[in-house]
Amino acid sequence: MKSSRLRRRLAGAAAAAVLAGTGVLVAAPAAVAKANILAIDKVSLHESGLQVKVTYSCDVDINHQLVANALKLNGVGHEVSHASGTVKVDKLICDFRDHTALVNLRPAAVSHFAKGDKLEVNVYYFDDDGFTYAQQTKVWVL
Repeated sequence: MKSSRLRRRLAGAAAAAVLAGTGVLVAAPAAVAKANILAIDKVSLHESGLQVKVTYSCDVDINHQLVANALKLNGVGHEVSHASGTVKVDKLICDFRDHTALVNLRPAAVSHFAKGDKLEVNVYYFDDDGFTYAQQTKVWVL
């Protein structure tokens, strides 16, 4: 009698494990479908200021811009140099796959950047309602 109870318990545990595994597989495509990922690949000097190479992926039919900001960390005294740039909605390819964008950053009026400058670079998505998400920050030396 004890052996049949043990067998039933083992069979029940095995069935529960199979069902749990099936549930994970069923939920997996929904998790994979969500993209909205950003990665900073490279920051370089550019004729108009700075350029940031970003790898991105985004959900289909999302209406947002890709924004990049840079702040010079090794400025002297009150010298604060920063630059900003965007990639508009119509220039992004949103199909859940990885794509590359070059974001040209224009420096603020009195800002300047040179080789050897240490920067904090921040990229994120900005939507119509003013929300930001998928923010990534990286420290970079030009």
